[in-house]
Amino acid sequence: MDNEYNELNISQIPALQVLEKLGYKKLNTNEADKMRRSLDKVILEDVLCKKLNELNRYEYKGKLYQFSKNNIKQAIVDIDKALVDGLIKTSEKIYDDLLLGRSYEEVLPDNNGKRSFNMNYIDWDNPYNNDYHVVEEFTVERMDGKGNVRPDIVLFVNGIPFGVIECKKASISINQGISQMIRNQGKEYVPQLFKFVQIVFATNKNEAKYATVGTPKNFWSIWKEEESDLFCKELNNAVINRLPTNQDKYIVSLFNPKRLLELMKYFILFDKNIKKIARYQQYFAIQEILRTIEEIDEFGNRQSGIIWHTQGSGKSLTMVMLARFILSEMTDIHPKILVITDRISLDDQIHTTFNHSRLTAARAKSGSHLVELLNDNSVDIITTLVHKFDTAVEEQQPIKNRNIFALVDESHRTQYGELHNKMKKVLPNACYLGFTGTPLMKKEKNTMIKFGRLIHKYTIKDGVDDKAIVPLLYEGKMVEQTVNQIAIDKRLEMITRHLNEKQKNEVMKKWSRFEKIASSEQRIKLIAFDINEHFRKTYKVKGSQFKAMLATNSKKEAVQYLVAFEELGDLECAVVISPPDKREGNDELNKAPDSLVQRYWEKMMERYGDNNRYVEHIKSDFVDGEELDLLIVVDMLLTGFDAPRATILYIDKALREHNLLQAIARVNRIYEGKDFGYIVDYRGLINELNDAMEVYSGSGLENFDGDDIKGALVDVISIIGKLRGTYSNLIQFFNEVKDKTDKEQYEIYLEDDKIRKDFYNLLSEYSKYVSIAIESEHVYNTLKREELNKYKNDLRFFQELRRAVKYRYSDMIDHKEYEAKMQRLIDNYIAAEDIIRITNPVEITDSDGFEKELQRLETPRGKADAIRTRLTKHIHKKWDENPAYYKKFSVRIQEILDNYKHKRITDAEYLEQISKLKTNYIKGDSFDTYPKTIKNNIHAQAFYGVTKDGMGEVLDLTGKDEIIAEFALKVTRIIEKNSKVDWHNNPDVHKKMKQEMDILLYEYKQKYFYNLDISDFDKIIEENMKVAINRF
Repeated sequence: MDNEYNELNISQIPALQVLEKLGYKKLNTNEADKMRRSLDKVILEDVLCKKLNELNRYEYKGKLYQFSKNNIKQAIVDIDKALVDGLIKTSEKIYDDLLLGRSYEEVLPDNNGKRSFNMNYIDWDNPYNNDYHVVEEFTVERMDGKGNVRPDIVLFVNGIPFGVIECKKASISINQGISQMIRNQGKEYVPQLFKFVQIVFATNKNEAKYATVGTPKNFWSIWKEEESDLFCKELNNAVINRLPTNQDKYIVSLFNPKRLLELMKYFILFDKNIKKIARYQQYFAIQEILRTIEEIDEFGNRQSGIIWHTQGSGKSLTMVMLARFILSEMTDIHPKILVITDRISLDDQIHTTFNHSRLTAARAKSGSHLVELLNDNSVDIITTLVHKFDTAVEEQQPIKNRNIFALVDESHRTQYGELHNKMKKVLPNACYLGFTGTPLMKKEKNTMIKFGRLIHKYTIKDGVDDKAIVPLLYEGKMVEQTVNQIAIDKRLEMITRHLNEKQKNEVMKKWSRFEKIASSEQRIKLIAFDINEHFRKTYKVKGSQFKAMLATNSKKEAVQYLVAFEELGDLECAVVISPPDKREGNDELNKAPDSLVQRYWEKMMERYGDNNRYVEHIKSDFVDGEELDLLIVVDMLLTGFDAPRATILYIDKALREHNLLQAIARVNRIYEGKDFGYIVDYRGLINELNDAMEVYSGSGLENFDGDDIKGALVDVISIIGKLRGTYSNLIQFFNEVKDKTDKEQYEIYLEDDKIRKDFYNLLSEYSKYVSIAIESEHVYNTLKREELNKYKNDLRFFQELRRAVKYRYSDMIDHKEYEAKMQRLIDNYIAAEDIIRITNPVEITDSDGFEKELQRLETPRGKADAIRTRLTKHIHKKWDENPAYYKKFSVRIQEILDNYKHKRITDAEYLEQISKLKTNYIKGDSFDTYPKTIKNNIHAQAFYGVTKDGMGEVLDLTGKDEIIAEFALKVTRIIEKNSKVDWHNNPDVHKKMKQEMDILLYEYKQKYFYNLDISDFDKIIEENMKVAINRF
C-alpha cells in the first residue's frame, strides 16, 4: 500500500508520462550512459553529434556543405567548458554559445583557402526540429569523487541537459527538493551538470516551484498560466484518463518544447554574476505588450499602453527582457528603445540594469546629447531623464519614426503635464509603454486615454499571494507636532510596558538627558528614543540581518534625528540627503551659513569627496554591509531603492497617494527569515485600513479603487486572529499527550523525526505572531492581560520543550533568523530570570561540554537518547573515513536500541550500555583486532576494512587477513604517492590512483583471489577511493 504513495508513483512516473506526451523520448539509464564517455560527463554525445550534423550546413558559392567531422567533434568539446570561473560565469559562456553558435574554420570545397562559418547547437526558429530526451535517475559522479548524485529527471535538448526535475511525494515539502537541488549545484557536487541547465524544478504533485541555476531558495517562483485554448488543448493531450494536477500544469507550461526554448532565448538573463529567469507575470506581460504594439491606433501609430506591476515584482527586468525581444525579433523595422525616468537615481539604476544584462544602453547627459543619440542610427537603447526633453524640444524637429519604443518608468508621474507634452512633441509617433509600480488613481484611470490602455497588471495582492513580496504590517503611533509632559509620560509608559522596575529605571535614566531641551526639539528626541528602544529590543540581534529606514520631513530634521541617535549610542545610523541649498536649515530671521545641515554636508564632502560617492557608499553599506542599522532619508531612496534586508520603515513625514505607496514598498522585498515588512507611522497618516471591506482612507488612499490597493497594508490588529489560530494548532498538536503536566511525555511523543519537524514549524509560526503581539502597542492594548500572559507563558514552555528535544535527539535546525529573534524575544519579554539559551548541540567528543548538556536532561531515557542520537550523527559524519570500523558501532547502537524498545532492558540499563559504548567510541576501541603489520597504521586499517568487506561479499576469506593487510598497505602507499595539493578535485589524479589500484587488484587476484571477478574490481576501488578522499 505504501508503495502507491511514494514519490516515484505519485510524482516521478506521472511527470515522465506527461513529458513523453509533450514529445520527449525516454531513455533508460543504460542507453544514456552509453552516449557519454563517463559518469562525470553529462552531454549525450551521440545525440549532439547527430544533431550538429543535421542542423548545420555552410554555404559556399550557392551550394550547401556539411561541416567536417573534426569541427563537429570540436564543437562538442567547446560547449563543455571547464568550471574555472565558477558555475554562473561558466553557465553564461555556455548560454552565449547555445544562443549564438560558434564559428569554425573550414577548408573550402574548391581548395581555395579557408573560411569561418557559424555552427548552431539549437534550431531556435523551429523548436520541433530539435531532439528532446528525458532520463530518470541520471547518475553523475561528484566533483569531489565522494560518490554519485542521481537527479530524479533530467531533460535534454539535442543531447545537452536543459532541465532538472526533483520529485517528492505529496507529504514532503518541495523545500526539501529545492534544498537538494541547490546543494547539488555546489562545487563539490555536480556543477558540471548544472552549468548547462536553464530551468530547475521541484515538485510534489500538489505544489511546485521553478528557478534557474544559482537561484537562492527564497527566490524560487510559482508559475500561473494565463490559460488559453491552446494551453488547455496541450494539457488535455498530455494528461489522459485522470484530472490534471498542479504538477502536470507546470510541466506543460514550462517544458513544452516551444515554451522551453522561448523562455531560454528571451527570458533568461545574466545580471552581473546572477542568472535570472522570468516570473510568470513578466512573461505574460511581454506577450501582451507584443500583441498590443502590433495593433495600430486611430492616428496610424502603434498602440500604446500602461503596465502596472507592483513594486518589488521585477519591473526593471521586464523592461530589459522586452527590449531584448524587440531588438532581436523586430530587426526588419530597425527599432530604437528609449527608457525614460524622472529621477537621477532611477535613470542611474535602469541604465546599470541594462548594461549588467549585456544590453548596451547609451545614457543621455543633456538635452543636446539626447537629440544627438536620437539621430544616431547606431544607438539601439537610450536611457534619459524626462527633463531633458525641455531642451530637446527646442533643438529637434519632430521625429516621425513609428518604430521608436518609449518605455516610461513610473509613468504616473510623467504622463501628464508640460514635460509629457514636450516628449510627445519630439516623438509624436512613438509607441509609449508606461510602466508603473503603483496602482492608478481613480482620476488617472479616467484620463489614461492620453497614454493608452491598461495592457497588463500584477497587483499588490498578487505579489503577496505569490510570495514575490512580503505583506506589510501597519501600526500608527501618532505623536503630535508639539509634545507636552503628558504625551511624553504616555509614550515612555508604552516603551517600558514589558519591563521590571530595575529595567524601567535604566530606560528613564537614558531619557533624562533629553528632559531639559526645548519642547520644539523634544518631539524628535521622543520619536528617536521610541525607535531606538523598539529596534534595539526587537531587531538589533546577534545573527539578525534586518535593517530599518526612517523617512523624515526635511533635511534639517534628518540631521537632528541623526544627532539624537548618536547621543543614545545604541544604533549605527546614516543620513542620505541631496546637496543643501545655501539657506537650508535657516529660518527667515536667521540666515547664518553655519547651519546644522550645512555643517553635516561639509563633513560628508570632506569624507567622501563628492555627492555621488557619498550616496553610493552609504547605500552600499546599508544594502550589503553589516554595520548600519538605520538609514535616515528625506526624499532620496524612497523610490527605486532595493534593499531586501530593510524590514521596518519608520515614518515621520507627510506622504500621500503614490508617494506613500512607493515609500512603504521599500520594506516589501523578500529576504531569508523575513515574514513581514513593518510600517510604524508617527504622523497618523492612515485613518482606516479594512482589507475585507476594501475601505482605505487617509493620505489620499481613498483616491484609489479599493480593489487595486487590497493587501497594500495590513492593520497590525489583524494578526490577533492568526495568533489565536496558531496557538490553537499548537495545543491541538499535542492532543495525544495524556498527562499535560509531564514534560517527559511530550518529549517521548516527539521522538519521531517527522512529528518533531512539524512541531518545530508550528512553534516557529506561533512565535512569529507572539513576537508581533508583544512588539505592537495596538495589540498590547487590545488583548486582555490574562490572554497575553497565557501566550507568553506557553511560548516559554514550548520553547523550553524545543530546546530539550533538540538536545535529546541531536537536531541541528537551520532557523537562523528565527533563533536570533526568539532569543531576543525571550530575553526581553518572557522572563528576565532563568533565560533559555538557544544554541546547537555540542559534539560528543567534547566530553565536558557534552556532560553539561546531559545534566539538563532529567530522565535516564532522555540522557540515553541524547547519547545515542549524538553518537549516531557523529558516526554518519565520519563514516567514509573508515566504513568497516564505524559500521561495528552502528550495529551495536541498533542492538541496544532494539533491546530497549522490546523492553529487554530497563531505562537505567539503556543509559548504562549506551554510555559504555560512547566511552569505547571516544577511546577508539571497536572490539576489532588487526594484523600486526597494520596495527599502528590507521590509514591502512581503514583500507583493510573496506577491502575485506568488499571481498567478503563474494569470497571466503578464511586465513587471508595478512594478505588483505599487505594489500591495504600498498593502497596506502599509492594514495600517499599521488596525493598533492587540491588533488580531491583533480580528475586526472583520481584516474591515476584508480588505475594503479586496478593493477594491484589484478596481481592479487592472480596470486591469492582466483575467484574474484573483474566486475567486482570497480566496487572495491570506489570504496577505497571514498576512504582516501576522506582521510588524506
